[in-house]
Amino acid sequence: MRKLAMTGLALLLLGACTSQPEDARGVGFGDYTQHLAQERAEREAALAGRQPQTVLPPVREDRPDIAALAAGAIDEAEAAPPPATAVPPGSHSSISDEQDFEAVAGRESIESDAERLQRMQEQRVEIAPTAVPDRPGATGPNIIEYALTTSNPLGNQVFRRSPFGQGRHERNCLAFRSDDLAQEAFLSMGGPERDRQALDPDGDGYACGWDPTVYRNAAAAARNQ
Repeated sequence: MRKLAMTGLALLLLGACTSQPEDARGVGFGDYTQHLAQERAEREAALAGRQPQTVLPPVREDRPDIAALAAGAIDEAEAAPPPATAVPPGSHSSISDEQDFEAVAGRESIESDAERLQRMQEQRVEIAPTAVPDRPGATGPNIIEYALTTSNPLGNQVFRRSPFGQGRHERNCLAFRSDDLAQEAFLSMGGPERDRQALDPDGDGYACGWDPTVYRNAAAAARNQ
């Protein structure tokens, strides 16, 4: 605190020494007004034939009281509150330090880790699996089951179709948001034996380009695991 007061005192002394206006400074280190007055006195003395007199600088009454300023600076420095001290790491109780290796290593050991693991195992609750609910029978055709019970590839004709249904095929397929929905509707309306909406004009049993290969491959991968 005393060092801070001395620093403030030095700054005040420096400011007092350089407080004169810029336009009042003269050549070198003298006062420019005094320099002009001295030249005027020398010219007048030379004209009158006498020795010039040295012009003393006027006493500045507005010069600051250095002693008073220094005393005020010391009083302010001593009255200022002390600076805030930094909080050491790990001292705040509401912040977790589990990511700090040194902090954890300082209070944990192999024995404490073993005890904590034992407590966690005792508190573990095992939930037994329950049976999968039965699928209701009134949910409509199951296209996955249909894909697994058929074996003919896409585009291979199995069922007889009318040659006059090709014109309605593309228009009717556009009514479905996906080929899965088209296949479900096709099976629900008597397919694959009958095709009232011309959804399966090639007679392969798959409506609107629906491909059962995806489900067959998934079932084969599950069996091989």
